[in-house]
Amino acid sequence: MNRYVIRASCLCGSAPCLLCGCCPSSNNSTVTRLIFSFFLLLGTVVSIIMILPGMETQLRKIPGFCQGGTTIVGMENQFNCDVIVGYKSVYRMCFAMACFFFLFAAIMIRVRSSKDPRAAIQNGFWFFKFLILVGITVGAFFIPDGTFNDVWFYFGIVGSFMFILIQLILLIDFAHSWNEVWVRNAEEGNSKCWFFGLLFFTILHYALAFAAVVLFYLYYTKPDGCTEHKVFISLNLIFCVIISVVSILPKVQDASPQSGLLQSSLISLYTMYVTWSAMTNNPNRECNPSLLSLVTNASVSSTQPTPTSAPGIVQWWDAQGIVGLVIFLFCTFYASIRSSSNAQVNRLMQTEEGRGSDVDGPVGDDGLRRVVDNEEDGVTYSYSFFHFHLFLASLYIMMTLTNWYKPDINTQAMQSSMPAVWVKISSSWLGLALYLWTLLGPLIFPNRDFS
Repeated sequence: MNRYVIRASCLCGSAPCLLCGCCPSSNNSTVTRLIFSFFLLLGTVVSIIMILPGMETQLRKIPGFCQGGTTIVGMENQFNCDVIVGYKSVYRMCFAMACFFFLFAAIMIRVRSSKDPRAAIQNGFWFFKFLILVGITVGAFFIPDGTFNDVWFYFGIVGSFMFILIQLILLIDFAHSWNEVWVRNAEEGNSKCWFFGLLFFTILHYALAFAAVVLFYLYYTKPDGCTEHKVFISLNLIFCVIISVVSILPKVQDASPQSGLLQSSLISLYTMYVTWSAMTNNPNRECNPSLLSLVTNASVSSTQPTPTSAPGIVQWWDAQGIVGLVIFLFCTFYASIRSSSNAQVNRLMQTEEGRGSDVDGPVGDDGLRRVVDNEEDGVTYSYSFFHFHLFLASLYIMMTLTNWYKPDINTQAMQSSMPAVWVKISSSWLGLALYLWTLLGPLIFPNRDFS
């Protein structure tokens, strides 16, 4: 009975949650971030299910559920199933998640330690939080179409722009941590093995980035057209060369010893992905061939017509959407467990230098282990900024699942648009500038602590 009482305190109270006896000791801050990230992933899964092709057909088979669907005597079809499938359902589901996380971002402003009464709301009451999210979601599906879809699209554009920058910051952090750990292992152990690993992945990243550039010029440009794409590809190629050269300059190495080609190669590869993602949103079909047409061209005669995806058809499972979803999942998980030693990245992400507790949580007589409260003296991350990050992630996943297409109020269809192209490509430029700053910052301001 005692076990169930304790479990209830986790769901309905502010007590730290418990782990099973076989689980490794975890920090309160990490567990909280993982659970909030799970809420976001749960909403993402629901959005994916509702946008799957054929979902509306299946719903209409339910007697008395959809307008114009199957009927049974005594039941009227009153529910509009158009709202709970396709891009409209994604917009409303992500609107609900965005409202949920924005609410908590506002509540948690300036929380300094777990002794703040609001910290109990952050780290507990999970059952009530789930009910709040469900309630907002249900209410969102009653929002009339009107101009909602069009207005929310522009919210998604702005929020996704900011989230792409956060993704790049997390990748910079991951690359720095990766390089630091492997270099340390090389100095302490089998140096040949670890240095070979660093060299292998650096070459792999650059090879993939260079191959991407070649493919971009072949398939996303024309000799007498597609000028924007030529500019995008050429500029980002030049910028990637610049950051690679800067990262190995002797003065930069002296001021920032952790910098290196591994980080630059990973950032270059990510930049090429963003460039590709931007070009796939170009409404000009001559400059934006579908992946299906590229594959078909390789297997059939060039004299046969190549199939192209119909405009307005939302297919989140296309190549760039799947890659974007994978990167999103990685960054969300990494943001939940990260404990960075990079001071510049911590300033950008509003987190403190990793100082997690190494003390194992106490284990009770029932075999359950308490989560360690590692924030009594001060929070290890900004509660408000973390929720704002998830708020932006909700908008980013909305745009990713709908291919960044713009809803048309008149036709109720989805179309590619140039604003999405410019948002993505400009975010890649700003992201490269941020990475360049992590290289040049310690050199320009030697008196500041960039360790």
